[in-house]
Amino acid sequence: MTDGIYTLANDKVYDQLIAFLNSVAVNAGDYPVAVFAYDEHTERIAAEIAQRPNVTLLNDPALFKPWEDLSYQVWGTHPTALQNWQQQGIQGVRRLGANHRYAAFDATAPFDRFIYFDADVVVLNDLGFMFEQLDRSDVVTYDFQFKDPSHIYNVNSAKLHDIFPPGRIAQEIFCSGCFGGHRHLLPPEQRLDLVKQLAAGEAEILYPRAPNQSVLNYLLMRSRQSIHNFAVHLDPTESTGCAVTSTHFETRDHLLFDRGNRLTYLHYIGLDIALFPRLCAGENLDLPYRETFLTYRYWHHPEERPRFKGQPKPLDAPLSLLQRIRRKAKRWFSEGKSK
Repeated sequence: MTDGIYTLANDKVYDQLIAFLNSVAVNAGDYPVAVFAYDEHTERIAAEIAQRPNVTLLNDPALFKPWEDLSYQVWGTHPTALQNWQQQGIQGVRRLGANHRYAAFDATAPFDRFIYFDADVVVLNDLGFMFEQLDRSDVVTYDFQFKDPSHIYNVNSAKLHDIFPPGRIAQEIFCSGCFGGHRHLLPPEQRLDLVKQLAAGEAEILYPRAPNQSVLNYLLMRSRQSIHNFAVHLDPTESTGCAVTSTHFETRDHLLFDRGNRLTYLHYIGLDIALFPRLCAGENLDLPYRETFLTYRYWHHPEERPRFKGQPKPLDAPLSLLQRIRRKAKRWFSEGKSK
């Protein structure tokens, strides 16, 4: 049986991917890593991955096609999603590349058991306990999305609690940035049955603004997979947070601790992906837990780490006059080129 770690990336998250891969190698254990290509823009990350013997890039369209087809089938059953996305200028399914993570369940995927993390994560602890739980559960996760179901399902749907009782929602829903499972969990015939159930009227419970994680939760919960969330089942004295929005984590020796307990991972969720290349280019941005990110981003090349002067700039700082002029000039030039 092969255990491994997945993530999803393209060149826009080059710096985050390097930090993620370094953090896995340093903290997680000797697991192989496979990177799902978000889209065709992978030249930079492919060059980086080629230098790492334990990491592979999965960019075969044939691997993703069944899951892209599933995405179209699912959202074709929704009463408004495709039309609303089209009005927004989106052709087809919103953020279709994000659904490539579903390929972790494919029969041809490289890992029998896996843990998936988004690329804007740094892993800070051994993952053995999550793989061990997969001996007893179909799916594992470790996050607190159950505190806000509105980013998973349409909580205004009268059908939601008929399909998934409140107790299941409080126990089983999860953020798609961290989950583990087994390949073969969602075979083609089962996926077809689930699409039929959506078409029969259940599609209205999906949440189109987070399409990949809404569908992933529905597929796994509706097919009655057993889902174990450590954030639910661990004793409160042992569990830790994981989101960068938490401000109370303590830093010790390149690791983070929550009330004395070592974090399993830190997710830089909610931060614009464009902030990370700006930070790595030397812009003095006040990213939360930026020291942790920079440590792992430059783990093998600390001499390349940017050196900052003065006070870091808050992320919500208003643009200066010069910045506004430059932005307006850039927009004007771009519009002029397109005419």
